[in-house]
Amino acid sequence: MELELKKSRFDAYDVGGEQTLTQEETAETIVPDYCPDIARIIDTEGRVFLHSREVRDGKAEVSGTVRVTVLYTPDGESGIRTLDFAMPFSAETEAKALPECIVISAETEPEFLETRMLNPRKVLTHCKLVTRLTGYRKLPMEVSTDTQTDPGLCVEKRQEQQRTVILTHISEKDFTFSDELDLSPGKPGAVEILTSRVCGNVTETKILGSKLIFKGLFSVNLLYRTTEGGCCAASGELPFSQIMEVDGASENAEACVRLQFTGTDLQVDGDHDSRKISVTLYVHATAIVHQEVDITLLSDLYSTAYDLSYEAKPMQMTDYFETLVRRQTVREMLEIGVVADSILFLSAVPGAVSVSREGTVTVLRTGVTVRALYLDEGGAALLAERNVDVNCQLDLPEDCRVSARATCPEEPQGSLSERGIEARFAVEFHAEAVNKKKRVCVSSAKISTETPKDLSSAPSLVLRSKGKQESFWDLAKRYNTTIGTILTANDLEEDADISDEQLLLIPRKRS
Repeated sequence: MELELKKSRFDAYDVGGEQTLTQEETAETIVPDYCPDIARIIDTEGRVFLHSREVRDGKAEVSGTVRVTVLYTPDGESGIRTLDFAMPFSAETEAKALPECIVISAETEPEFLETRMLNPRKVLTHCKLVTRLTGYRKLPMEVSTDTQTDPGLCVEKRQEQQRTVILTHISEKDFTFSDELDLSPGKPGAVEILTSRVCGNVTETKILGSKLIFKGLFSVNLLYRTTEGGCCAASGELPFSQIMEVDGASENAEACVRLQFTGTDLQVDGDHDSRKISVTLYVHATAIVHQEVDITLLSDLYSTAYDLSYEAKPMQMTDYFETLVRRQTVREMLEIGVVADSILFLSAVPGAVSVSREGTVTVLRTGVTVRALYLDEGGAALLAERNVDVNCQLDLPEDCRVSARATCPEEPQGSLSERGIEARFAVEFHAEAVNKKKRVCVSSAKISTETPKDLSSAPSLVLRSKGKQESFWDLAKRYNTTIGTILTANDLEEDADISDEQLLLIPRKRS
């Protein structure tokens, strides 16, 4: 006869696969008629904007543009000019690379970007892109928690209490943010923005009912041409808040929100005497919601009176989950070989984060590209660049799966010295550590009531000690008795801690 099992069900997601795609793009670009000829290329910057991300039948596709900004010295003129253009791209996995996945997260960054001059009116740009994809599949969790049987069946059951973390929601939202950035009183007015960098940082998340409220700051750094014809840098922070639907999420759940820009538009607001910068940002937000739950697992069954058989299935339970943010402060010298007059613009951009285990600690590493645009004594604009290795150590369990990314959330600071340019910046490592353990859960059970167990040859009493790896449950099941019978016979409490040498009376349970 089939035993009726009580079940609990939890809606959940799970990581169904990860893929890394690399590709190279090239583009020839003609300098527009309204721009002067190029005398010398100073620097090339690229911002990646993802426009779409889809997964269908296990195949993932992403598309977007690399917005390229080329800073150059114009022929026959002083100062800095800019050439701005877009390089479209798309990337896709092989068919069935992410089986059963219904949602993907994607991050694309330029691993290499270079522009060289073909002639004063044409340039060639070469870009190598790396796209990292994570696919999520819907994986409802169903567990057997208990079984109710007639006492005459003499069924003993083992139930284990487990605390686990499940991924309950993946929500996405596109939104547009608009605000104005005021130039500091001591800075000259702006005529044209030459280059800019924007990053977003979520500082607070809270779930209220079916809504997720998240707040943060957009940090804006830009280099602009002044009303006097020179160049100047400016920066500022713009606060934002948004609401996202997370229907069914628990208010004690933990939400992690990641922001990706799908476009930016920074313009000098001429109606305000060139002292305001109009900022419009197009943002894609992804919220990953985890919840800690207590689960009862029915892990074992037997009957002291009848033959009982069951099927069990292994389950992956997340018994450790933690999100961490670690901040590293870096000071690095960029040797330039000439005497610098002033620093125009300084940037620090971290790359992908590698994770390794060294001894008893987990080490996160990233390479940060530090760039300094400066003027020499003759007023010529030059670029200094260096890749700086930054790492941090985390005290995590050895068998954790760790994923991490790095950001430079604040504007780098720089100063001139005899050796060159000293750059000071902060790197924040955002890490997620997950540890999963296999647990066994009974999925179905049958008991044969037609033929009682033949215990005629079984001893009525056993005297022995408990092995190092044995529990009272193991002894009771092996000798066809119950834990309560063993404890009563030895005058022990239920949570008794006994030595391996102590002898135990194990009587057979009588019907």
